Amino acid sequence: MVGFGGMAGWHYDLIQDIPNLEVAGIWDIKEERREYANSRKIRVYESLEHMLSDPEIDLILVATPNDVHRPAAIQAMRAGKNVISEKPVALNSQELKEMIEVSKETGMFFTVHQNRRWDEDFLTVKKVLEEKKLGELFRIESRVHGSRGIPGDWRQEKEHGGGMVLDWGVHLLDQLLLLFDGVCITKVYADMTYVTNQLVDDGFTAELTFENGVTAVVEVGTNNFINLPRWYVLGSNGSAVIEDWNLKGKIVRAMGTDEKDVTPVKTAAGLTKTMAPRRDDSIFTEELPKVTSDIKDFYKNVMDVIDHKAESKIRLSEVERVMRLMEAIFTSAQTKQAIYFE
Repeated sequence: MVGFGGMAGWHYDLIQDIPNLEVAGIWDIKEERREYANSRKIRVYESLEHMLSDPEIDLILVATPNDVHRPAAIQAMRAGKNVISEKPVALNSQELKEMIEVSKETGMFFTVHQNRRWDEDFLTVKKVLEEKKLGELFRIESRVHGSRGIPGDWRQEKEHGGGMVLDWGVHLLDQLLLLFDGVCITKVYADMTYVTNQLVDDGFTAELTFENGVTAVVEVGTNNFINLPRWYVLGSNGSAVIEDWNLKGKIVRAMGTDEKDVTPVKTAAGLTKTMAPRRDDSIFTEELPKVTSDIKDFYKNVMDVIDHKAESKIRLSEVERVMRLMEAIFTSAQTKQAIYFE
């Protein structure tokens, strides 16, 4: 492992439960992280070069600040090691292209830890869409909200690839594109916030228009004291909501009952039939489908790819598309104009 911060620690603990995979050791430029690894009886290499010269190592995990992903991954591949990079894989699509070229040149397997493909809230939305219970989809909203600002480390610094587009946008956009695999995005319009940090974006809202007519809203906020739902999905025949990562939510859909006699709602300033709720006999409420996942499948797939038993579940073409989409979001926010994407 190159870099042994919080995320690498998560990887280390996960790997303990994966058969036929073990951590050879770590390298981190920070002395306190090396000391921490020593305290856990994890081998600490003398340098990155020392680690890359170890013939026993098959795979390098790059879990450094974002700006170090490219040089560390390239150095590892040129040393004959397969590489997993934490996300975002690079600071821009040009850097990613260079990494892909080195992978082809060296023959080393190179992939990205897009771990939130295994989030059960995302997989639940995917199943809802596959079952077509909501009728023709016309809008989907994906949000994550927090209230503590950006964590007080390199994520607040532009030169290290900080900001919420690169930190969380990379996940939400990746999920969204998987929901509409192969469907072009015709237009992107985005805005960013700088409430708690003036150096990098501490939040953003992006509206994407797909070629099939679906509008998608992707939003990240770090100064939200009341969270909006994690997912809100609208179809011609119903709606679905997932409130949080604990999968609290429901599906509500029409029963096909004719509602000619609508009882109006009385407000302080008048009546409205348009916004009156549907009668109970005209709608059906049901639980969300149950979808489970196991993030260990990511590493099992990586091992199978290295052993020439499987194709990678993370296609680099997908990663590259997300990177270009993030660049379009930055451009739209800076110019305050819609970007015609694909």
